[in-house]
Amino acid sequence: MTRKYPLLLTTGRILSQYNVGAQTRRTENSQWHDEDRLEIHPVDAEDPEDRGIRQDDWVGIESRAGQTVLRAKISERIQPGVVYTTFHFPESGANVITTDSSDWATNCPEYKVTAVQVMPVEQPSQWQKKYSRFNTQQLELLNLATTSSGK
Repeated sequence: MTRKYPLLLTTGRILSQYNVGAQTRRTENSQWHDEDRLEIHPVDAEDPEDRGIRQDDWVGIESRAGQTVLRAKISERIQPGVVYTTFHFPESGANVITTDSSDWATNCPEYKVTAVQVMPVEQPSQWQKKYSRFNTQQLELLNLATTSSGK
């Protein structure tokens, strides 16, 4: 962690969404967990950078690897200095901010821990805008293929 990236991000899974959620996002499980959110301790939401983050605010998360935007979940479940998110919804871009570093001995990716800065924002990240355009295009192509094949 540094002055520029004073918080430690850790990522993980939630029971209702298996792995990246490719199958469970299509089920009623989404009523329990319908988006990836950034959990942040109340102390970090307010200070030391005068963040002024409130419950459900859109927050930008920036690391050395990239940036994304999630909604805030103020929570005492985690320790001050640590923020947490799941990675079940590709549109969240949660894995965009993790590094591609890996452990020297096992070559296991270092997805779980990344130094970040968090700040209030009002719009999606550039990555999220690009992903949204790509996703829309893919759905249009699928619809076109389905329609033209008579299905």
